[in-house]
Amino acid sequence: MADDHLAPKTVAESRVELTQLMEATDVNIAGSVHGGVVMRLVDTAAGLAAARHARGLAVTVAIDELRFREPVHIGDLLVLRATVNDVGTTSMECGVRVEAHDVVTGTMRHVNTAYLVFVAVDDDGRPRPVPPLVTETEQERRRQREAKLRRQARLAHEEAVKAARADEG
Repeated sequence: MADDHLAPKTVAESRVELTQLMEATDVNIAGSVHGGVVMRLVDTAAGLAAARHARGLAVTVAIDELRFREPVHIGDLLVLRATVNDVGTTSMECGVRVEAHDVVTGTMRHVNTAYLVFVAVDDDGRPRPVPPLVTETEQERRRQREAKLRRQARLAHEEAVKAARADEG
């Protein structure tokens, strides 16, 4: 790995955009696109953003939030935009916005928002350091602040569960 792999990187350097046409094979029994299809695409987009930031393999360790706002339909063109919102020593939070575009009418709907946590790993699968994140816009700074809040909530939840289990034992 290059010596500059830990040089600070901007949010823009992690940006990924994926597009995928939703087809009949993506449908669930309710007639809309299966949530698992959208989840897989969200994980792929976020994983690519994490890998771009880390300049290497990154694995999913948590999904802090995955909110389905509206159904996705066959024929919709899904556009997934992912970026790294914040970083720790080895971990990164990635945010993904999913829009469904109707290619016939040109309308666009915001159908999903997700926040996932990844850890960069080395060739042996062990966590490795990631570059610091440089935020350049107020929106990026807001996303970073919100990512820190989600991390605090995640850690507090883990501690509360651990304490509750200790009380039971």
